Amino acid sequence: MKKILTILGARPQFIKAAAVSRALAKSSLLHEEIIHTGQHFDRNMSEIFFREMGIPEPAANLGISGGSHSDMTARMLQAIEQELVAREPDCVLIYGDTNSTLAGALAGAKLMLPVAHVEAGLRSFNRAMPEELNRMVADRLSVLLFCPSSAAADNLHREGIGDEKRNDTPGAPSFADSPEVLVTGDVMADMIRIFGGEAQNRHGVLDALDIGDCPFILATVHRPENTDNPDNLRSIARAFEILSGRKTPVILPLHPRTLQAAARLGIEFPNGVHVIEPLSYLDMLGLTGKAQCVITDSGGLQKEAFLLGRPCVTMRAQTEWTETVDSGWNIVAGADSDRIIRAYEEMCRRITEYREIPRDVYGDGHAAERIVEALENRLYR
Repeated sequence: MKKILTILGARPQFIKAAAVSRALAKSSLLHEEIIHTGQHFDRNMSEIFFREMGIPEPAANLGISGGSHSDMTARMLQAIEQELVAREPDCVLIYGDTNSTLAGALAGAKLMLPVAHVEAGLRSFNRAMPEELNRMVADRLSVLLFCPSSAAADNLHREGIGDEKRNDTPGAPSFADSPEVLVTGDVMADMIRIFGGEAQNRHGVLDALDIGDCPFILATVHRPENTDNPDNLRSIARAFEILSGRKTPVILPLHPRTLQAAARLGIEFPNGVHVIEPLSYLDMLGLTGKAQCVITDSGGLQKEAFLLGRPCVTMRAQTEWTETVDSGWNIVAGADSDRIIRAYEEMCRRITEYREIPRDVYGDGHAAERIVEALENRLYR
């Protein structure tokens, strides 16, 4: 049996890994061990996700968080390398675009282990975003690249990934003559297929907020480009204040970093903005499906809103989920309060025009099975 060592560290990765871990558990050819870097250490950002979604307990938690991007990545790289040497996996499996992703890719590649990347090929084309650098490097180091959409695969092919040979030199990963780019669909579509019904039956958060049947906005803000920029954060808070003043409640599960930044800047939210702690995956998925509109700077929430047929306004300069914008279900508005409000108004208008989301963009909800099948085929070739 071949060993897959999965590197996780952040909340979005736990969600993606849940679907693949379920599929790996059914394989008679593969055995998975999980290393948790500790990048997200808050209980509401980590522990509850493992329990709620049935993710296997990590074989090790490295407890690494905080510090600059370089400092965090360097500490992770050293610790992950030690785990790889001790555990001798046949493949390193990474997800997304966090510092944990980058460290896992670097550690695996430097030890000449095959690296497989779930959610490969995404591009915002903005190298000022740390996530863009992480995903670009991870893709270059991977020999199996699992793309959530054909657009992601096209990005890789334009960069020449998948065309070059890899084992021209002694010691190169032996299971692949060249990197393989596969469009598997998106594992988050798998999660909605698996957990969507249960999530929609959850009403505890709305009952506790006592907003009745009133249409509401679900909002999140956590990216450093917004939380570390006082002008951006104040402008976003102003947009939420204006929208809530129109008798449309704004539900705001607040990331710990954002909560600290708001307190530091003296930002106070009015009564119509319901600030709550970060939610579990199922509670968040349930709210997303019921929201009139989602306003966020999160990558994963943009996609979940799309998959659930909810309009979205993205408070960033660019998005890697370009398919959601091209389909008309997402507007990239940045952090300016006036642009956010205009985008929200436009999305409310579109609600009456866009009856269904394009169902073929992110696959059929069985991406995890394709990923496991590809791992089996390549590792036993």
